[in-house]
Amino acid sequence: MCGRYAASADAELLEEIFVIDEVAGPLPPARYNIAPTDPVVAVVERAQRSDPAVVQRKLVELRWGLVPSWSKDAKGAARMINARFETVAEKPAFRKALASRRCLLPADGYYEWYAQPVDPSVPAGRRPPKQPFFIHPADGSLLAMAGLYEFWKNPAGEWLSTCTIITTSATDALGHIHDRMPMTVPRERWDDWLDPSLTDGALELLTDPVADLEAYPVSRLVSTVGNDGPELIEPLASS
Repeated sequence: MCGRYAASADAELLEEIFVIDEVAGPLPPARYNIAPTDPVVAVVERAQRSDPAVVQRKLVELRWGLVPSWSKDAKGAARMINARFETVAEKPAFRKALASRRCLLPADGYYEWYAQPVDPSVPAGRRPPKQPFFIHPADGSLLAMAGLYEFWKNPAGEWLSTCTIITTSATDALGHIHDRMPMTVPRERWDDWLDPSLTDGALELLTDPVADLEAYPVSRLVSTVGNDGPELIEPLASS
């Protein structure tokens, strides 16, 4: 599972890295504790309404937690923040998006919580709090997480654009912290992943997850959704 992440790169840097044609409206600010149903920055490719033959790559705002177009309401969005790589092509909630609405979700890194071993000397029922870890590329680059997005119209006629992150089994180096991790898209496959005309074989573009990731413990402040700031990704001082 990927349930929190950090994304602090500004629009100018993202435009350069992802070769963006258009920034669609104001984007969410830098965040170090993005949680389900929060607005996030995404890279998408969409055909122009005036000329469907022209496809543009855009930076857009999406809400994290996918709402399928056929949903009666948006209440289940928080449960749809992740789509499992192993079953994403089979699930009705994700099939259409996988065929033509794929996106990239840039991130500095993501958080996972490690369940610490229970001390037998501690009274039963008093489990130690889980320790959050920040997981990020060891070279300091951005993660381009593989995502899907959808459009949903509420009864009042207002549109909501939402997304989900595709996850896979964690690598051996990270499996002791959590058994799942975000699936990422290699740079050389960004064009194909974003291409809305590629309707078959998209999952074949996602091979092995990023192996060169670094994980270190961070403050439990990140466990509270309302906390934010660069201090959340600072390593805990060793005792």
